[in-house]
Amino acid sequence: MKLDSIRKDYQLAELSEEKVEKNPFRQFEKWMKEALEARINEPTAMGLSVVAEDGFPHSRIVLLKDFGEEGFTFFTNYNSLKGKSITNSSAVSLLFFWPELERQIRVAGFAEKTSPEVSDRYFYSRPLNSQVAANVSEQSSVIHSREKIDQLFEARKKEPVTRPENWGGYIVKPVRFEFWQGRESRLHDRILFVKKVDNWQISRLAP
Repeated sequence: MKLDSIRKDYQLAELSEEKVEKNPFRQFEKWMKEALEARINEPTAMGLSVVAEDGFPHSRIVLLKDFGEEGFTFFTNYNSLKGKSITNSSAVSLLFFWPELERQIRVAGFAEKTSPEVSDRYFYSRPLNSQVAANVSEQSSVIHSREKIDQLFEARKKEPVTRPENWGGYIVKPVRFEFWQGRESRLHDRILFVKKVDNWQISRLAP
C-alpha cells in the first residue's frame, strides 16, 4: 500500500469569526442539523477519549444521544474501561468527524453520571434485545467464547428485563470547543471557544 500519495483538497465551505455563532452550543446545533440534512453516515458517532489507570489515553466511538447547554450525553456500562477511566479522571474529550462536510468538532470537558431517571428513560426506550445485551455483557471484561455470551443472551431473553445498576448515562460538560472546516491548500479554518466563567472566549487557531 502506498498511503503517502493520497490527497484530498477541501473546498466546500469556510468558517469565520464573523459568521460563527457566539455560543458554541448554537454552532454545534447548526452543524449537527446540517449533518442530519446531508444524511451523512453516523452523524451522532463521536470519538470519546479518556485516560485510563494505566496512564494511556484510550479512544473509542460512542453515540451521542442528547445535547444542550448542559452538555453532551451518551450511555454505557459504568464498569467498562471507559467507565472506570472516568471514575479515575473525569476529564475527557469528544471528536466528531464528518468527512462529507469536510468538518470536525473537538470538545474537551468533564464527564459526570446522569440521574437514574435519565438513564431509565433512555434504557427503556431501547429495543428489547439491546436491553437484554446490557444485562448479559460485562463490557470490557475477558470472555471465554462468543458462544458463551450468545447462550447467556438467549437465556436472559426469557426473563423480565430491568436496567442494570452499572449501566447508565454520562453527560460531558464542555470547557473547550474547536470547530474545524477544511479549506484549500491545507489552510483550514479553526475556531476555538474557551469557557471563561459565564462567557466563551473566541479565537482563531493557525491551520
